[in-house]
Amino acid sequence: MEADGLVRRRRMSAEPPGGDGAVAGASAGAEVRWIGGRIWALSEGIMGTLSPRIGSDSELNMVQLHGSQEVTEISEPDYEGLPQGASTSTYMLAGAVAGIMEHCLMFPIDCVKTRMQSLQPDPAARYRNVMDALWRIMRTEGIWRPIRGLNITAVGAGPAHALYFACYEKLKKTLGDVIYPGANSHLANGAAGCVATLLHDAAMNPAEVVKQRMQMYNSPYQSVLECMRCVWRHEGTGAFYRSYTTQLTMNVPFQALHFITYEYLQEMLNPHRLYNPSSHMISGALAGALAAAATTPLDVCKTLLNTQETLALHSMSPGRAHISGLAHAFRTVYRLGGLPAYFKGVQARVIYQMPSTAISWSVYEFFKYVITKHQLERLRMQRDGEK
Repeated sequence: MEADGLVRRRRMSAEPPGGDGAVAGASAGAEVRWIGGRIWALSEGIMGTLSPRIGSDSELNMVQLHGSQEVTEISEPDYEGLPQGASTSTYMLAGAVAGIMEHCLMFPIDCVKTRMQSLQPDPAARYRNVMDALWRIMRTEGIWRPIRGLNITAVGAGPAHALYFACYEKLKKTLGDVIYPGANSHLANGAAGCVATLLHDAAMNPAEVVKQRMQMYNSPYQSVLECMRCVWRHEGTGAFYRSYTTQLTMNVPFQALHFITYEYLQEMLNPHRLYNPSSHMISGALAGALAAAATTPLDVCKTLLNTQETLALHSMSPGRAHISGLAHAFRTVYRLGGLPAYFKGVQARVIYQMPSTAISWSVYEFFKYVITKHQLERLRMQRDGEK
């Protein structure tokens, strides 16, 4: 195919000559593109209505070969921004798939993180490390225990990440054109990530409350619906958003640091911004680890607000109904464990976040690439049919 040939030539010109790493990277990229083509062929009927519009005469250019022969080729689009006129649904679809895969694949580690952040854990729920926790949970509570609450997480992650990535992509480009036209702006990336977080957390916070209550040791809830009914009946609708301000306080700096680090690493590892799975995974993993470690104290407070840990409530205020607000949560954490308590579960959080963000970015960038490539091939076929 002409489009395939052009993509291969563009990638080879950007890679250093020789070296096993270059060969392995090219081979991995070819395999991913082949798999993407097969996936797209199966889902073309559904995706047709969601695909971006690509098709202006400027996307066809005449390339001179050896000074005389002219052939018509379709230029490769700006991969990071997608072609102008691209539908927002492209970002939303890629983001939804990435979010669901990220949360589902890493859910057992997320369960361990919630347990290890408990301020007053039951003696049977005190773990040495992540693997010890995972093994003991499966051995004593059942093999399926670490994935309780997975269904509500998947339901929340789809729309939350669809809004998240769509908002980020649109704002990144809009703010970037204002702040630093024609170049990558770290300020625009960070600001876009912060605004995208507002939408993401608004959609995800109720699911987080139910998920974390299902994950706690000796959780009294047998199902997601039962948990939702009990929270609604005994604590009111506000309980589903009790930790929203805390989540924003945590996620705004988290996402700003995350996106700035990711885009910076992409400049270092993938300056030509081609589709490069290994660079997306490495950048995502390192960005996620740094942001996760820096914001762990806020995550501990968020977990306390979401779970309303019974032993912590009784030890602090025997007659108090619940812990409310970020300031109250901070005071409670300090009184029960001092400064080290703010970093409870930091190991599990980093171990969770590194593969989680690596999966999220690699899946998201993969779907962006597949959608763009599919549209170019369709455009070429339409042009050929008109001749």
